[in-house]
Amino acid sequence: MALSILSNAAANQASFSLNKNSAKLQQSLSRLSSGKKITTPSDDAGGLAVSMKLTSAIGRNKSVIANIQNALSYAEVQDGALLSAATIVNRMAELKSMSLDVIKSSADVANYNVEFKALQEQLHSIANESFNGVTLFSSENGKKFGEASHVVNVTIFTSDKGSSGAVVSLSKGQLIGAVTFTSSTNDSSVAIGTANSVMLAASLSSNAIDITALGVSFFTTALENIATLRATNAAGMARLQLAEDHARLTKANLEAANSRIMDVDVAEESTRFAKYNILTQASAAMLSQANQSSATALLLL
Repeated sequence: MALSILSNAAANQASFSLNKNSAKLQQSLSRLSSGKKITTPSDDAGGLAVSMKLTSAIGRNKSVIANIQNALSYAEVQDGALLSAATIVNRMAELKSMSLDVIKSSADVANYNVEFKALQEQLHSIANESFNGVTLFSSENGKKFGEASHVVNVTIFTSDKGSSGAVVSLSKGQLIGAVTFTSSTNDSSVAIGTANSVMLAASLSSNAIDITALGVSFFTTALENIATLRATNAAGMARLQLAEDHARLTKANLEAANSRIMDVDVAEESTRFAKYNILTQASAAMLSQANQSSATALLLL
């Protein structure tokens, strides 16, 4: 190669190699410091686009899981209220049985009646409870228990597709309907007339039914109805728990898929970093040597 002062091909080549190796070194540093394989769109535009969609899906699944957990809390509170209602009806049945004791005087029965009416107020209070402003039970008083047209549901979306995806319906439950009967359907000894409905719940003591006006069969039917409501509630909770498990598994799989695209392989990248670190230093050293080679021409002048 001719010795030239105006141009230095070796220095130009060394400079090109230095810039290339330095860029690779900076890219490796960026990946190791961020933990991401893709630090700029130019690294992998297609992979970045897929990762963005996966990240969005992961976020939606997190919200779905939170919604399902809130629905489970609602169902648990509802079940607790139904358990309390069953306890109240059981106590009412006990009071009714005790009032039938032949040795009880009218004053004794009146004392039982005071508690009996108080329990009706408590049952009415439970039937009107709510969870974060959402009522636990249907407020359709006087409706026949179990009629599909009177069932009110709470809909929970259990996938990130919203209304177009899977849903679970929780019944608000007809607690008032479960303890409301017509006299002809239970006990012919009811003294309030066959045309009237009998409700074992009252907003005020003055509106409550007297203990003497009801037969024992009313309480048996009421307990059966409440047991049906609890079974329906339990079925909804079981389905919600399965939906939560599925949502968590989906989220875990999405995160794994996103990790394969975005997360850097530290072992591999560390090796690459060491490689380009050495090459960068070598290129810088050779560029220095190449720049000094032009000075040799001065010795000939």
